[in-house]
Amino acid sequence: MVGSAVWRALEADGFANLVGKRSAELDLKNQAAVEAFFQNEKPQYVVLAAAKVGGILANNIYRAEFLYDNLAIQNNVIHFAYKYGVKKLLFLGSSCIYPKLAPQPLKEEYLLSGLLEPTNEPYAIAKIAGIKMCESYRRQYGCNFISAMPTNLYGPNDNYDLNNSHVLPALIRKMHEAKVQQKSEVEIWGTGSPLREFLHVDDLAAACLFLLKEYNEELFVNVGFGSDISIGDLAQLVKKIVGFEGELKFNTEKPDGTPKKLMDSGRINAMGWNPKISLESGISTTYAEIAPSL
Repeated sequence: MVGSAVWRALEADGFANLVGKRSAELDLKNQAAVEAFFQNEKPQYVVLAAAKVGGILANNIYRAEFLYDNLAIQNNVIHFAYKYGVKKLLFLGSSCIYPKLAPQPLKEEYLLSGLLEPTNEPYAIAKIAGIKMCESYRRQYGCNFISAMPTNLYGPNDNYDLNNSHVLPALIRKMHEAKVQQKSEVEIWGTGSPLREFLHVDDLAAACLFLLKEYNEELFVNVGFGSDISIGDLAQLVKKIVGFEGELKFNTEKPDGTPKKLMDSGRINAMGWNPKISLESGISTTYAEIAPSL
């Protein structure tokens, strides 16, 4: 999702000499394959958007894979970017790097100030390691490696698999199927009370281009929408957009996850970047694009 959005944004901005591989073409966990890619292609700028990702269920079940796969991807790409003289690298992390009970909104300086949310701890630890790799390669070797931490993302090329997807695509899929099958209710995990922030992936792509052009400092940068919504209200919004007319049933035996994850994006906002796509508009466009294939 993120890689394709960044690619579209680069093309729209006039960049033509783009080099990239899909996961089926290049296994970023394979050290030899990644080195061969850097050796042959010699990229000057790198956006590291690749990661093994998923929602609360996948994070909790595939804990070893989420830790190992993400560490392997990061280690290979960041190290060979240094070894083969990449001018600038942008590493993308996640808002889950922050402690579960950190003050809100989440500021960059809250990193490592408390315990992580247990359900996604392996993924968070991997992403924290990526941040620290970029910092360390900058300090030791002088590499211009920067990091950005996006909030929850949605948009074109999202994952709608109910076993592995994040909350928003899962809600879209559930509501759509319930509408088509004329079901009377849809189950929502948890109480509906947790608050989440959502950013359209095209807004993130615009932020990535902005940072590649304008930002060259060590401290990672939050990239968020600036406001959040409860899972309950989000479910109602998706219900309205999809056109599902049944009831919503909240299964309180399922985990809620972190109570609130609103990021403070004041630093990048002060630099001159702000999101443009509202949540309702973004979900409506996304659903219109994806509905025929669900």
